[in-house]
Amino acid sequence: MEIVPIHIIHLDQDDPKKCTARAISAAGLATLHQDTSGAPSRGILLDPTSGSIQGPEDSRIIDVGGSVVALDCSWKQIRPSIDSITKSTSLIPRTLPVLLAANPVSWGKPGRLSTAEAIAASLIILGRVGQAKSILNELPYGNEFLSLNEHPLEAYSRARTTEELVKIQWEFFDEPKSSD
Repeated sequence: MEIVPIHIIHLDQDDPKKCTARAISAAGLATLHQDTSGAPSRGILLDPTSGSIQGPEDSRIIDVGGSVVALDCSWKQIRPSIDSITKSTSLIPRTLPVLLAANPVSWGKPGRLSTAEAIAASLIILGRVGQAKSILNELPYGNEFLSLNEHPLEAYSRARTTEELVKIQWEFFDEPKSSD
């Protein structure tokens, strides 16, 4: 299986010592961009605000040469940063299904993944487990991420449709209550 190109739009808004984007870039596993101008034109943008979950159907985007693109920014700046990227690229925004963070800043919090955790999860869902493990090997808590999320990740990667994947996540995590 071909290696999926990994690109990270790095906005330099975080502590360099905790920056997982820099770590995986230094290991040669991702390409960093300081702004959207260098971002690829085809691929998936990991966007925790998009509302459209990444699922099996997204493999076709990757299979025709698309990339996985992440945004590395402060959680406090996520909305304006995502808006800026979606206005200047044709990347398809996707939210990951629920997973638990293993990073020291957000340990155990659903959905508060570091950039590298999010990229690895995306790759696992796309069936690129080996590439995901290479990324997680660069993190001191990479094995813990896999351990915390072993069963959901396994189930997500076996889902045949995105609709099925969405349902599966609620077998592992509490479904949010609707605000009717």
